[in-house]
Amino acid sequence: MNSFASLQPETLLTSTGRDPAAYGGYVNTPAFRGSTILASSYEDWEASKQGDNPYRNYGRYGSPTTRALEAAVAELEGGYRAQVFPSGLSACTHALMAFLSCGDHVLIADNVYGPTRSFADHTLRRFGVEVSYFAPGIGAEIQSLMRPNTRLVFVESPGSLTFEVCDIPAIAQVTHANNAVVIADNSWASPLYFKPFAHGVDVSIQAATKYILGHSDGLLGIVTCNQNTWERLQSSAHVFGETAGPEEVYLALRGLRTLSVRLKQHWQNGLMLAQQLALHPAVAQVLHPALPGAPGHEIWQRDFLGATGLFAIVLNSAAPEILPCFFRELKLFGIGLSWGGFESLALPVGTPVRSATPWAQQGHLIRIHAGLENVEDLISDMTSALDHIHTPQHKTKMACAEAQATSA
Repeated sequence: MNSFASLQPETLLTSTGRDPAAYGGYVNTPAFRGSTILASSYEDWEASKQGDNPYRNYGRYGSPTTRALEAAVAELEGGYRAQVFPSGLSACTHALMAFLSCGDHVLIADNVYGPTRSFADHTLRRFGVEVSYFAPGIGAEIQSLMRPNTRLVFVESPGSLTFEVCDIPAIAQVTHANNAVVIADNSWASPLYFKPFAHGVDVSIQAATKYILGHSDGLLGIVTCNQNTWERLQSSAHVFGETAGPEEVYLALRGLRTLSVRLKQHWQNGLMLAQQLALHPAVAQVLHPALPGAPGHEIWQRDFLGATGLFAIVLNSAAPEILPCFFRELKLFGIGLSWGGFESLALPVGTPVRSATPWAQQGHLIRIHAGLENVEDLISDMTSALDHIHTPQHKTKMACAEAQATSA
């Protein structure tokens, strides 16, 4: 692949990971499907062998489509090399396993993705890894948590439920001084709005299922490394037999071409919606890093190049009858996991799991993804649902009871 390092991001997204001359002039890199790759001769077969894996010349180790996506994401994030995985969670778990062994200690941000926390609490502990959590805003004070056997610090910034932003440069400086590795889940910002390797990250994770694919029609993960960590990550992934299907890889390459245009609209819609919801009397707090006063706003302003469509609100009430009423009124926001597609979503979170920092908010936490619909329609829909629940408690109970009786 050619280097387009001097190009602006929008132009780079349309150019990297493509080589029409290599594929008969076709604009897009084709989706290569297959397992067996034939050698042209015995000499060619022998030349393809490598010391760590004599059977590398096989479909499981990638195709021209896979390598095009990996090269594109590595270039966009500012890393050395990248490896695809079948899902975002797979990317998280295998990145952790590549750098941890029995007896090691790992520090994980308390706002981490729930399935990553579950893997750490159950699988890593089962294999003898010591797991500790830290407050996302700890910064350089993470030094107090470092142990002689701390090998890795895992951050997610912003966290995809509560949206605190970590001071990654400060954490990275301390981590490297203790001869440990920094891994960051960079899915919220995408490769476009946060450059992890410029801020001290060693390994960056993308849940490409989200904004890179962008259409809620595939599952994919990507891990990008700097030069010092690449061989360890790649060899570990190969030992576990991790790969990704050609259709998902092709869709991710296609998604990159429109990533800049889509993210600008997600950013605009999400911020405008968040600003309006912050004014509603039913909302206690809006958790959006780009809003002044939100947790981590100053760090977001310093380190990030943009925002996306994912944020959360905390309602004033924790009454159990509130949520059915609220979600019944929504017309444009579906209830569903994931985010990053063209559609708007709202998710009842419940109480976030915490280990190092107790969750202080009392009201219901609702995660919102602002899709690509007209923002005025989104504001109207969400405001109408909030209006419906912003009544005295006894009236709310009566309204809910009436709605449930009508639907029955």
